[in-house]
Amino acid sequence: MKKFQSLLVGAMALGAVSMVNAGTLVINSDQADPAPKKAFAEIIQKFESENPDITIKYNLYDKEGYKTAIRNWLSTTPPDIVFWYAGNRMKAFVDRGLFEDVSDIWDQQELKKNMASAAPAMTINNKQWGIPYTYYQWGIYYRKDIFDKLGLSEPKTWEEFLAVNETLKANDIAPIAIGTKYLWTAAGWFDYMNLRTNGLDFHIDLMDGKIPYTDPRVRKTFENWKVLIDKGYFLENHASYSWQEAQPFMYNGKAAMYLIGNFIVPNFPKELDGKMGFFQFPQIDPAVGMAEDAPMDTIHIPAKAANKEDARKFLTFMARADNQTLVNDALLQIPPHAKAKAPDDFFLNKGVEMLNNASGTAQFYDRDTDPSMAQEGMKGFQEFMVKPERLDAILQRLEGVRKRVFK
Repeated sequence: MKKFQSLLVGAMALGAVSMVNAGTLVINSDQADPAPKKAFAEIIQKFESENPDITIKYNLYDKEGYKTAIRNWLSTTPPDIVFWYAGNRMKAFVDRGLFEDVSDIWDQQELKKNMASAAPAMTINNKQWGIPYTYYQWGIYYRKDIFDKLGLSEPKTWEEFLAVNETLKANDIAPIAIGTKYLWTAAGWFDYMNLRTNGLDFHIDLMDGKIPYTDPRVRKTFENWKVLIDKGYFLENHASYSWQEAQPFMYNGKAAMYLIGNFIVPNFPKELDGKMGFFQFPQIDPAVGMAEDAPMDTIHIPAKAANKEDARKFLTFMARADNQTLVNDALLQIPPHAKAKAPDDFFLNKGVEMLNNASGTAQFYDRDTDPSMAQEGMKGFQEFMVKPERLDAILQRLEGVRKRVFK
């Protein structure tokens, strides 16, 4: 980053011609949490050292603001590269002609072979529209020491999970930490409740607008979820906390479990080394396969980008196995490139094993469905968690949105 600042100052001093010669590559990123921030500082330094004629201008934004701002950038004056997500989130921009086709990079780097598991989530109309650089498991992170103290073991079934929750609550520990101030955390609960109640194929059809939200099978998902709400197993006042603000309750022992992605791991305090565990979201129906949420983070070239030549160089750079290894070492996540190495980490090893044995993977609610549906759906999930008695009205409202969005 120092190099960028000094080059920028130099270019300003030398005038516009030097600035053009420098080859500025503008990147807008939402990777502002400490671990990804550090990872991409290293990546940018490495890219600049390999490409001394290119200077990167790297703009960091918080995730929530970024989700809104990117829509404006892409349709007006975009940067050269944007960070984004696979699945329907990507498709929404591809359908509007706002992302560049980068199938040539996939062909040159043999990515259909080297990123076989990622290819379907990056492919629309038989073309590829970005480069994935990381993916990660979701599941339940928990205080192993609290479980041990109370004689609890990792629950495999819904009945065992309910029993664990009941024991924790009886010992004045909030069973499940969650912050739903930003709505996506509630969507994680919806995903898992629906995947375990109805299975992946049903879930995908629902995400694609093919199934009404008033379908009795969708209602069954909410009824299972309602058991946890009615029994008071979720952290109180969760709508007033962000996902980060809910974490201390688990770290100080006031809560015991957190359904979240593996991006939480770098935040674990040092004093809890060896005291944190991970388990797969329990089975609800033995007849339903064990599918998982495994969201994939991606980078793209906007269709209206000014410097597509250098942007392609950066995407090619990010597709390399060595750079995917470097980024995921810092993120403690899983590289999509088959020749990259995942870090040897307790939680990642668990995640890789779980995903290898999964019956299939979903991206995540707000990445798998239409953005307008996702926005209203997540509002409904948060409202349901606070006011479960409004279930019928919420489902009717979501069905109205589905009909409008998917026509």
